[in-house]
Amino acid sequence: MPLLKEEYGYDEVIGVNVDVGQPTEEFDEAEETAEALGLDIHVVDAKEEFADLCYDAVKANATYQGYPLGTALARPVIAEAILGVAEEQGCDAIAHGCTGKGNDQLRFEAVWRGSDLEVIAPVRELGLTREWEIDYAAEKDLPVEAGDGGVWSIDENIWSRAVEGGKLEDPNYEPPEDIYEWTAEPEGETTIEVAFEEGVPVAVDGEEMDPVSLIQHLNEYAGGYGIGRTDVMEDRMLGLKVRENYEHPAATVLLTAHQALEDLVLTKNERSFKKGIEQEWSEKAYQGLVFAPVVDALDAFIDETQDVVTGTATVKVSGGNCRVVARDSEYAVYSEEMASFNTEDVAGIAQEDATGVAKYHGLQERLANDVKANVSKPELATDGSGETDGTDSDQL
Repeated sequence: MPLLKEEYGYDEVIGVNVDVGQPTEEFDEAEETAEALGLDIHVVDAKEEFADLCYDAVKANATYQGYPLGTALARPVIAEAILGVAEEQGCDAIAHGCTGKGNDQLRFEAVWRGSDLEVIAPVRELGLTREWEIDYAAEKDLPVEAGDGGVWSIDENIWSRAVEGGKLEDPNYEPPEDIYEWTAEPEGETTIEVAFEEGVPVAVDGEEMDPVSLIQHLNEYAGGYGIGRTDVMEDRMLGLKVRENYEHPAATVLLTAHQALEDLVLTKNERSFKKGIEQEWSEKAYQGLVFAPVVDALDAFIDETQDVVTGTATVKVSGGNCRVVARDSEYAVYSEEMASFNTEDVAGIAQEDATGVAKYHGLQERLANDVKANVSKPELATDGSGETDGTDSDQL
């Protein structure tokens, strides 16, 4: 904020803090910083909006390179809230503190550049580093720290907790246990039953909860069993490969349970086609483009499939692993009688009726293999010349 006055000439600057589930101390720090600078600060509670988007991600089984999306989902929600305050306060410009290396600059600006406000990025435009920022804050006597006492860069919301920076930038460095706050050292085991209505989680172990409470409950409960740790080499949008550590207990449980219930109630064709939809949804979410028209179209397909995703899925959490052990739905595309080894026929179809199908199955592949077996290939010379042995090259 001082840079906006010193380097960009803005006389009046206001601060905005958007609550998507950060720790209380982050808001206290923001208040201290604002007071030290003599600035007004606006706090916007967007936890419910963010939780709704997280549930959209559950319906889409959304992951990026193997981990549940968290920070990426929060950024458009934060950007929308900040833009709302800026327009309400009659601001001329809107600014962020992202670097020119990361994803967040793109996610924020994808929302803001749809407005008439000027977008300013001091850290990117002035080529500043994290160390410079920390030194500058100390020089201005600002109560600002980076992550855990300045050691790590930490981003936290109700859906995930991301830790990066410091020694974690070395892919061969084993993270110390103290980088984790949501997840305990994996030990013990329990089962957790999640109830869904049309793809949306509504209860845990028989207790109905609103989205924010349900997510927070699972973060604490499943996190106590070491569920939801991810250490990944992530490919950013600008081409950089970075090392990221995540904690996401609730996301892990809900995505695992939701996928299990879908497997029970959706047809093979629906499951197969939805994989491509989920991949595209996840990519757009990672890019911060959840408000894009194509996502509306993807959501339309996803919502159509979720009509029957009602029921329960039970997962066992043990040793840091989360796996499905049971699922139940009145909409199951499944018949225990048909699938049983102890019944002779399937809905009036005798086992012997499958003989004709078995004869045709793989016929084209067998024909193709016979054709390939009769194709003669020229023998190459063994002297390394690459020329064929006794074959006219014009005939090849």
